[in-house]
Amino acid sequence: MSPKTSESGGASGGRTDGKGGAPAPARITVLALVVLALIFIFENTGATRITLLVPEVTVTVPLWTAILATGAVGALCGAYAAKRRG
Repeated sequence: MSPKTSESGGASGGRTDGKGGAPAPARITVLALVVLALIFIFENTGATRITLLVPEVTVTVPLWTAILATGAVGALCGAYAAKRRG
């Protein structure tokens, strides 16, 4: 038996198997969303006061943190509502 060479289609053959080619559209979308999220965070670093129901509970946090926390609570409520329906 003769040893296999790279020309015989061994493990180091010419196929890319999805690696080394053009990036998938999903990866490009995720990368764009990450870049937009970072821009959003860096543009909204100013401190803001959050007052919860009672004036005595006041917290000062960066604006992006407040918006992210509000979005997370909304996502959790939406996921709970979707689970209850299904």
